[in-house]
Amino acid sequence: MRHIATFCGSCNCGCPELYVDDAAVPEKRIVVTDDFGQRVQMSVDQFADLVASARNGLLDELVAS
Repeated sequence: MRHIATFCGSCNCGCPELYVDDAAVPEKRIVVTDDFGQRVQMSVDQFADLVASARNGLLDELVAS
């Protein structure tokens, strides 16, 4: 898998990470791992929809302080 990003990365606790698995079937090409050893796999189109939703503010209330 090709590493794209680490989210947090300042605590050495196994932070969530984003990968692209070029060998996977298209429906499972994007891989997000969490700090508990779990993973979510999705297509590039599904990930693009998630990114677009975040850009449009749909997720803002989840991180409001």
